[in-house]
Amino acid sequence: MDTNRVFFGLFLSSLVFIAFVGGSLATVAEVFPAEYIRNAYRAAHALALKSTSQDSPYWSDLWMPARTSKQGLVAHDPDRAREGLTLFTSGHAPRAYLLDMEGEVVHSWERPFSEVWDDTSTVADPVPDSHTYFRKARVFPDGDLLAIYIGVGDTPWGYGMVRLDQSSRVIWKNLDRFHHDFAVAQDGRIFGLTHAFRREKLEEVDHIKPPFLEDSLAVLSPEGETTKKISLLEAFNASEKYRRLLWRIPYYSLEDPLHTNSVDYLDEEAAERFSRKVPEAAEGQVLLSFRELAGGALALLDPETEKVVWALRGPWLSQHDPDILPNGNLLLFDNRGHFGSGNHSRVAEVDPSTGGVVWAYAGDEERPLESRIRGAQQPLDNGNILITESNAGRLLEVAPDGEVVWEYVNPRRGVDEDGKSFIPVVSWGQRITPEYLSSGFRDQFVEKRLVKGQGLQ
Repeated sequence: MDTNRVFFGLFLSSLVFIAFVGGSLATVAEVFPAEYIRNAYRAAHALALKSTSQDSPYWSDLWMPARTSKQGLVAHDPDRAREGLTLFTSGHAPRAYLLDMEGEVVHSWERPFSEVWDDTSTVADPVPDSHTYFRKARVFPDGDLLAIYIGVGDTPWGYGMVRLDQSSRVIWKNLDRFHHDFAVAQDGRIFGLTHAFRREKLEEVDHIKPPFLEDSLAVLSPEGETTKKISLLEAFNASEKYRRLLWRIPYYSLEDPLHTNSVDYLDEEAAERFSRKVPEAAEGQVLLSFRELAGGALALLDPETEKVVWALRGPWLSQHDPDILPNGNLLLFDNRGHFGSGNHSRVAEVDPSTGGVVWAYAGDEERPLESRIRGAQQPLDNGNILITESNAGRLLEVAPDGEVVWEYVNPRRGVDEDGKSFIPVVSWGQRITPEYLSSGFRDQFVEKRLVKGQGLQ
């Protein structure tokens, strides 16, 4: 009896081994049942990642080991800093804050995703509210807030877009898979990025095997209705000049071949600036940033023709948030392109006509700059730059000479079961001039006496 069990066990083990080897060979040779095996593996991997990340929020990429015990306002040089209010989002909750220059919160918005979700959502099984946050937010003059929800550990990435009033009541919502970034045109149209699984092959691009994540540019009305969607992979594939970039995608990114992380709308002024360096630039186009494509590429998309009209690779890696400067150059957060001694990240000014870096800030020994994922920067009208160092939970304003003239560290903290201190990421920061906000919204800060000496009256 025991001998029979041993032989039966060996027989089953042999079958499993043969099935494993056969499946591996089928996958490599791209013969039946390769596609089914590949899909099953991807589904199991995504499910395991989602399950593991929900065990504790500190295991997710919304929380990072705290680098410092400093909290709140760390530095402020009133003679050199650009006075105003600072909007930022924190990874610990779907919440956005408005700070004065002294680091005091003058207003905040919060709306858990569980209170927004309904059966119109493309997300069937959302992660808990403890694992969702606002990836980016924008405040309007009347105090309304436009924000993107992200659910960590879920695939596709992105839970939707919402417009809240100043009391955090929902004005409208669009529960498509919006992720990373959006831009608002002067006429109120919204340009956002969406994710979806694609199960059809891309014509003449055989190395990207379906299913894979497909990024699209979604155009929304001011009321949040989707009026158009453009596949960004198809936009590259339709471009004779730049479709070859699709062949420069790392093997480890073929399931998420573009990883689009930024979109900027070119209005008349931005188009005029950029056209000094890039003749193809024109009003109505959008500037896009791709983390994985060719190691990190920038591109202009024409939403009318649905084609990429210009693209550039350069001495950056995994970059985020390119902005057009008054001189026509680009300013971007270069997450991993600062090679050599020191940290990995820098903020770089790039000449798009050559791809060369003409100025960079990479921090120093006392204040290193390090954010391997996320990160943003905003050029200010006094020549300074507001930098969002996401992984450090830090906002800093840097003058052209590299001096830090304002600095704020997210004061929220968490402690895991081992007693290790964590800080929630700050994924987005923006300096707002007081005159941008309507007097009706600003007057509330004066009444509450939460803004002191910021010229808001």
